[in-house]
Amino acid sequence: MIYFTELENLPMFDVKGEYLGRLIDLVVDPARNSLRVASYLVKTPSHSILCITHEQVQSISVRAGQTSVPRSEMGCYSADEGLLHLKKDVLDQQVIDVNHRKVVRVNDVDLDIVPTDGHTDLRILAVSVGMAAAVRRLLQGLTAKHTLRRISTLFPSKMIRWEFVNLIESDPARRLKLKLSSDRLAKLHPADLADILEQLSRDEQRAVIETLDEETAAQVISEIPAQLQTAIVESIDRDKAADIVEEMPPDEAADLLQELSPETSAELLADMGKEEATEVKELLGFEENTAGALMTTEYVGVGETATVGGLMEILKHFEGTLESVHEVYLINSEAVLIGTVPLGRILLATQETQLSVLAKEPLIQVPAHADAKTVVDLFHKYNLLTLPVVDDHQRLIGVITADDVLELVVKRH
Repeated sequence: MIYFTELENLPMFDVKGEYLGRLIDLVVDPARNSLRVASYLVKTPSHSILCITHEQVQSISVRAGQTSVPRSEMGCYSADEGLLHLKKDVLDQQVIDVNHRKVVRVNDVDLDIVPTDGHTDLRILAVSVGMAAAVRRLLQGLTAKHTLRRISTLFPSKMIRWEFVNLIESDPARRLKLKLSSDRLAKLHPADLADILEQLSRDEQRAVIETLDEETAAQVISEIPAQLQTAIVESIDRDKAADIVEEMPPDEAADLLQELSPETSAELLADMGKEEATEVKELLGFEENTAGALMTTEYVGVGETATVGGLMEILKHFEGTLESVHEVYLINSEAVLIGTVPLGRILLATQETQLSVLAKEPLIQVPAHADAKTVVDLFHKYNLLTLPVVDDHQRLIGVITADDVLELVVKRH
């Protein structure tokens, strides 16, 4: 194994032994092979930059590098945003360690020297983020490389395998050219992604959100503090922001829009789907810290004569959150709430059983204008997972879930 810090400023010679210059960077072409160094950038005594392909490198070590071709066969460096430079794009940059779910700063890059068909390849193994790599960087050029290696072993070493590193690129066009994938990020729990976002700069936060699909981005934004939510939503493209807000539960979308400027909220509502926008607008009409403001309009309500079998068909098409289906709500022909049925009872009943038979007593509900303290007290007194919200005519208009109440209690303390 060899480190990038041991290769930086390495003298390079051609096949005739003539001095070419000093190695200043290593380049990876992600479109072809994200694990192999594709070319070597060498600064000549005249300050021009040579681009030596990996096939042209005969040997490389901590002492020197040699090519298999003369100087005349080497090309000049031409900038390409689709290429990844280890020094410029990786070294000293913050990256996401998707395996350990955190943000780290790269101190060095670990490479493997691989003899291949008459030339030498460099393969990227990992990035070093520990103290050992930091010491190598600090003492680089001040002592012999073999001495430096020995000194660095006295300090803790920490590496992250290259395949577990997620690079952050703020420019969408360059992100596309580099073929950076968000697949690994999207597999993390939204709460872990939210923690990662809070460690990044505003541009980096925006870059991460823009790489995620709208559903995942909505889940992540739901997990972060309100101030950060508004900052991120205001920083990204309006169409993307509207798609993300549309994927959020209606109550959380309403909370977010209330924190935005009236102009931004109006623009996002206009770009959202009609049905989703209507639900959010209804919630925006309730006074803050009331049952109506806390509720979501995503719930399962069925007629009083519905059976377990009929409900199962309805559930197959329900697109709300899982928290919203702890209970099913029975309503009459005038939309008045007449009963609640716990999901556990439904799962144990036969297909023909009427849901009204399974309804629990007493019927606990709360008016939309009730204050937050009343809501919290009801959840505590009756050990509720959900609480139906009704209007002045006892019609079901929404449901408050336990996670929203827990968040409310945490904010108060």
